[in-house]
Amino acid sequence: MADKTDAKDTVNDPLDNSIQGFSHHAEAVFDRETYGPAGLKGLVANPYVFLCAACSTLGGVLFGYDQGVVSVILVMDQFLERFTRVADGHPGSGFWKGLMTAMIELGALLGALNQGYIADKISRKYSILVAVFVFIVGSVLQTAAVDYAMLTVARFIGGLGIGMLSMVAPLYISEISPPECRGTLLVLEEFCIVSGIVVAYWITYGTRFMAGEWAWRLPFLLQMVPAFILAGGVFLLPFSPRWLASKGRNEEALTSLTKLRRLPSSDKRVYQEYLDIRAEAMFHQQVSAERHPTLQDGSQKSSLLLEVASWADCFKRGCWRRTHIGIGLMFFQQFVGINALIYYSPTLFETMGLDYDMQLVMSGVLNVTQLVGVFSSVWTMDTIGRRPLLLTGSIFMTISHIIIAVLVGLYDKDWPSHRAQGWTSVAFLFFYMLSFGASWGPVPWAMPSEIFPSSLRAKGVALSTCSNWLNNFIIGLITPPLVQNTGYGAYVFFAVFCLLSFVWTFFFVPETTGRTLEQMDHVFKDSTNEADEARRHAIEAELLRQETEIPPTP
Repeated sequence: MADKTDAKDTVNDPLDNSIQGFSHHAEAVFDRETYGPAGLKGLVANPYVFLCAACSTLGGVLFGYDQGVVSVILVMDQFLERFTRVADGHPGSGFWKGLMTAMIELGALLGALNQGYIADKISRKYSILVAVFVFIVGSVLQTAAVDYAMLTVARFIGGLGIGMLSMVAPLYISEISPPECRGTLLVLEEFCIVSGIVVAYWITYGTRFMAGEWAWRLPFLLQMVPAFILAGGVFLLPFSPRWLASKGRNEEALTSLTKLRRLPSSDKRVYQEYLDIRAEAMFHQQVSAERHPTLQDGSQKSSLLLEVASWADCFKRGCWRRTHIGIGLMFFQQFVGINALIYYSPTLFETMGLDYDMQLVMSGVLNVTQLVGVFSSVWTMDTIGRRPLLLTGSIFMTISHIIIAVLVGLYDKDWPSHRAQGWTSVAFLFFYMLSFGASWGPVPWAMPSEIFPSSLRAKGVALSTCSNWLNNFIIGLITPPLVQNTGYGAYVFFAVFCLLSFVWTFFFVPETTGRTLEQMDHVFKDSTNEADEARRHAIEAELLRQETEIPPTP
């Protein structure tokens, strides 16, 4: 027998009961039959969806791999001999190091932005393939780089591909996942990012013992391996049923949904979800047509203007709260200090008094600690919920930064005489990474892809992902001079933003755990006036009438 959720909130309206929960009404959340258990058990119950999601998140491996590679390469003698501009002692080395590191984030920002259009135009599936091609071009150029300018341009091109992948992978996962385990599946994005960091870090840690420039060229070359695997796997992925419905390809949408759920179209839950998807797509298409009536003639000029107008719709009534949350989550994910610690962890460990070899070893272990934290969210994302994880993570990260700032401020002038305090700083750095990995690591990648309406989902996720990369770019630029010039001030800076993330989450971020993508209007209460409700009822009734006249094929 199917599991039941929200039974206490069931309403008795015959139409609502007959179509089993369109859940768009502000006054109630309808009773729904689920596909199975939440969390990790849900993955076991949906192996095909899990494999599709795992394939699409290989793009996260590429992003994480680049982060892990750079953190060791920046202190590698073979690399610094070729690129003297970033070596310590060179005038402006902090700026040039930050620019080279952050260039991939700038490329990713533009890649995520254009992917919103591409994913809507050619499908989530084929936009992954375009992104992989761009990334491979950038990887080839990074491997062959002969001077600073070439390497910087190559990292920008590679960043374009990474940004495109980082936007479309969680978008695709959210649209194919059952609501009960959607959060767990979306954890795969962050899990793959951190796995890429760990793998790349230890590969580069080993290649630093090689003689010559292959010590740093080989790690750049190896990042193409998962890219080719992803390119091959794309052809095996099904189309998103929600994208198909948005294009009016309803029969294909139903076929894709039955394949993903491994159930016949006559199954009550599949039929329910299919009607939800169609109704939500039709509703937002009608709203868009009414909002932009002069842009519906189908001409090239009107299509371009409609595309621009749809981006603007993300900031209008019915969506602006979601856009605010998507952008805000990604802003705080960067400004709590995570990538500053990943990129420059050897430098930070040096300020705590560790020698060169121990700096590199501890940086590698630091990344593994984050991976452990992310792995814990496989259980907690769909059981504890998104909001409690964010609030708890903010508190723990604030405490960690404050304690480290105090210890560094007091003892960084004479660490050899205060070894215990140095190792205490290291311990709280590990505690910070564990806390981030369990909370602000996975949740900001999960929520943006599930909160936007179907008509604006690709663009909303693109804006959220752009926020990630823009702030990532800023962090990459400011961290080297911040660490060099302020010492403990860097930790105070990030502690302030950890505290602000708690306040912001408490007041603005709702809980989305267990809700379908079509229930988010109810969660945000931003599309509940009488006219909208009447329109939804009309669409639901018409779809129900059509479907009951011609029953679905068993």
